[in-house]
Amino acid sequence: MRRPVRTDAAPKAIGPYSQAVLCDGWLFCSGQIPLDPATGNLVGGADAAAQAEQVLRNLDAVARAAGATLADAVKCTIFLKDMGSFAKVNEVYARWFPGDAPPARATVEVARLPKDVLVEIDLVARVPEGGPTAFTEGAGFRRDR
Repeated sequence: MRRPVRTDAAPKAIGPYSQAVLCDGWLFCSGQIPLDPATGNLVGGADAAAQAEQVLRNLDAVARAAGATLADAVKCTIFLKDMGSFAKVNEVYARWFPGDAPPARATVEVARLPKDVLVEIDLVARVPEGGPTAFTEGAGFRRDR
């Protein structure tokens, strides 16, 4: 079964697409950019790390709306305007994906992103039947009950 996921806790789509689609227990999150969900304004200015923080906050909100958390992510793709911000974005990313089992990932530099942001991230997650997964620092995952 396929259903769109929508939440006011993340920015509304800026085009003809869903924030995410849930299909047979798999969550496919569209790329999030650093917009404030309440205002639609850009967060982070010219700071790629601050933008990445907002992007991951938005992705977390979408995942939670589908019954998952970022700990359930299996694959992320990071799009950067400038690969020179790779290390700064990695620092933020590591805080959101602690432990020894982060999702698979690709990072690519692109010429331009929507609204001229510096960072966009998309995500694929497996929504657990027993409820969302939570991170245990340094030890991978545990199930929340």
